[in-house]
Amino acid sequence: MSREECIRQLKTDPKRGLTVPQVEQRSREYGQNELREGKRPGLIAKFLEQFKDFMVIILLIAAAVSFFTSLFRHDSDYIDPIIILLIVIVNAVIGVAQESRAEKAIDALKKLTSPESVVMRDGKRVKIASKEIVPGDIVFLTEGDFVPADLRILEAHNLRAEESALTGESLPVEKSAELVCGDKTPLGDRKNMLYSSSSVAAGRGVGVAVATGMETQVGKIAHMIHSEEAPQTPLQKRLAHTGKVLGIGALAICAVIFIMGLIQSVEPLDMFMISISLAVAAIPEGLPAVVTIVLAMGVRRMANCRAIVRRMPAVETLGSASVICSDKTGTLTQNKMTVVEVAGYDGVLTKQDTQARRILELAALCNNCTVSGDKIQGDPTEAALLAASPVPKDQLERRMPRVREIPFQSSRKMMTTVHRLDNQQYRIITKGAPDLLMERCTTCQGGSFTAPMDQQVRRELQRRNEQMASRALRVLGVAYRDVKQLPPEDEWEKDLVFCGFIGMIDPPRPEAERAVRLCKKAGIRAVMITGDHVATAIAIAGKLGMMGPEDKALTGQQLDQMDQRDLERNIYQYSVFARVSPEHKVRIVKAFQKRGEIVAMTGDGVNDAPALKAADIGCAMGISGTDVAKGAADMVLTDDNFATIVEAVREGRGIYANIRKTIHFLISCNIGEILTVFMAFLLQLPLPLLAIQLLWINLVTDSLPALALGVEPIENDVMEQPPHRQNESIFAGGMGYNILVEGCLIGALALLAYSVGRAFFDMDPSYPIIGRTMAFATLSLSQIVHSYNMRSSHSLFRIGFLSNPQLLVASVICTIMQVSVIAVAPVAQIFKTAVLSGAQWVAVALISLVPFVVVEAEKALLGATSGKKENEKRKILRKN
Repeated sequence: MSREECIRQLKTDPKRGLTVPQVEQRSREYGQNELREGKRPGLIAKFLEQFKDFMVIILLIAAAVSFFTSLFRHDSDYIDPIIILLIVIVNAVIGVAQESRAEKAIDALKKLTSPESVVMRDGKRVKIASKEIVPGDIVFLTEGDFVPADLRILEAHNLRAEESALTGESLPVEKSAELVCGDKTPLGDRKNMLYSSSSVAAGRGVGVAVATGMETQVGKIAHMIHSEEAPQTPLQKRLAHTGKVLGIGALAICAVIFIMGLIQSVEPLDMFMISISLAVAAIPEGLPAVVTIVLAMGVRRMANCRAIVRRMPAVETLGSASVICSDKTGTLTQNKMTVVEVAGYDGVLTKQDTQARRILELAALCNNCTVSGDKIQGDPTEAALLAASPVPKDQLERRMPRVREIPFQSSRKMMTTVHRLDNQQYRIITKGAPDLLMERCTTCQGGSFTAPMDQQVRRELQRRNEQMASRALRVLGVAYRDVKQLPPEDEWEKDLVFCGFIGMIDPPRPEAERAVRLCKKAGIRAVMITGDHVATAIAIAGKLGMMGPEDKALTGQQLDQMDQRDLERNIYQYSVFARVSPEHKVRIVKAFQKRGEIVAMTGDGVNDAPALKAADIGCAMGISGTDVAKGAADMVLTDDNFATIVEAVREGRGIYANIRKTIHFLISCNIGEILTVFMAFLLQLPLPLLAIQLLWINLVTDSLPALALGVEPIENDVMEQPPHRQNESIFAGGMGYNILVEGCLIGALALLAYSVGRAFFDMDPSYPIIGRTMAFATLSLSQIVHSYNMRSSHSLFRIGFLSNPQLLVASVICTIMQVSVIAVAPVAQIFKTAVLSGAQWVAVALISLVPFVVVEAEKALLGATSGKKENEKRKILRKN
């Protein structure tokens, strides 16, 4: 629409604005000018959410059965169900507390939007909260203001808007009030509009609010975010699968043992309690709590590294990431135009050259930026020129004060200023598009010469301009002219002396190049997704090392002509996606996911938000990032540092490795417990362990060492290994085989201790209290010893016994607790154990040390070879 038609449709007055009754009526009709968040679940809902895990459900059933069995038997033995419920509830509380802490941290980050705006109401300019703006409000904007709503421009005075957060365009866009655009004009080309979440880079303007809140372009993206489901993390999938397998396996084993007990004429209720206890023994019920705590500790470490994690499993997901899709502007680059090259007819100049200094000083004078302390305010391109000047602008202007100017206009692509010299002459300075500027020049000035602007000189200058532009530099030409008397304005830009070129670019972050290099070393594919021009994107990707000789770039226009199947089939050909929309970004992320990749997406703009939500893990920037991006992301980098992502990958890999160690330890120990009871039934021996003893071992002796394994220091070579594939089992790399063998060893050692006690120390072999106590002690202590085997695939003598002090403390506590339930008479009565003699304790100690000796011998013989084979196997899988 034209300005006049837009004002008529909105029933407003550009001179007086809306009346108070109009504002009240529209406020009721349209609501507040703010984005609605997806509804957050309450504390009760969050708490109940923790009980959906398959293992937790089985444990709750076991607790209920145990409770009703005790109630039916009238023995008031409720210790088993109480212990089970306690650990399940603690796990749920930890999960809820962490989620709530993360949400509060994100809320604290939401301080970057403009809280107030200047509007016209009842003929008066008033400052109001931006959320109170309604459609039809007349809004006044000046340089540096955030745009509070979608506005149709009514007046524009050298008005340029920074829209990189919405469109990905790194350069400010010039705006016009007179322009009328077609209804299918792309968002980045609607130059008669200002959009919410953008800011005014230069000039001033007046606009009428045409859309507020969720009806703005940002609001439409917010709708997309709310409708996009975040996928389950790989860890959640693996643990859910592991839980189901263990749960079903446990129920099957318990059913078999229950039937065997009935065949051997064991009392049905006693047999039922043993079966329930074995179900609890088979399922590592400490695992959800241990994993939650390990992830929470990882979250705290990440916070110290300036990364706030919103969902705990996201830490591990980033460690499994095989593709990182990164926005360019503000993420890989500094979002700050910088002068990187000065050139003239002689070629590229160093900044110390006299000619280069002259070019930069002229550009600083022909410049409308202002300096306030250390900050340069104004258009990013002009700010870059001012920052590169060898002499401060105020000193230059004292020598050559400005008297007149012709502002920059997109139709002319030039700006001219006039300055008074000491000798009462005038210097006219013009900067702008080199092609147009050279047409107005009659002379070319070098370091030590001035030559006529003939065809040869023009061709050489044109070649230099094209060389700089081919490297994606934004190139400006600088020219001047000294006159004794100031001619009419239409003659200022004639007979100029061409000085040279200034090349600028939004440069890569220095740490981003190192981060990309580390990602490649870690087997992670780094991909750039940007709304900027393809030439600029390719240049930045080349500098960062993201593009190889065979890699290609794909534009949004080409992507529109490609269906999703073609994109999925050819996705690995591309390392750069340029001029893309929010919908394109989601398509790219999903194409990688379809190929089995675990995708991380980084970004800071509103246009990144849908892809941040769709990715397996979204990382938003905390400083430059918009609120919408932060709300959609799983992780917020508070320092906007791409290198922090690499540290997060390392942390995530370390956490995943520690979780695998924990699972390895818990399941191998639990298999040992099951086999101890199962083999005793097969051999028709009296029960080697009671239900309460099984629970004690499982909930106390297992959990503390498992938790200590979760804080095992990250191994040095963790970033030299390829990432785990999405469909890779948590038991991959021979871990399943090792668990089975170690579980059999622990079970055999417990049966050995049981047999020794029953044969040599018990008075009545049919009531083997000494043998049962020795089996109980051996099973518990051998598991404590076994926890040290889990620390690394390298020998414990190589990594050091004291390098994980938490495990040492956990071992001492568990050993004291285990000895106490045997040696302290009142507690021993509860656990139905006997006091052991010195000889019996020596036998228990020697048998308990066997796992350490066996596994250390295995590491010495096979450890290095199997590690190399596993890495080679993973590299082949990644290649295929």
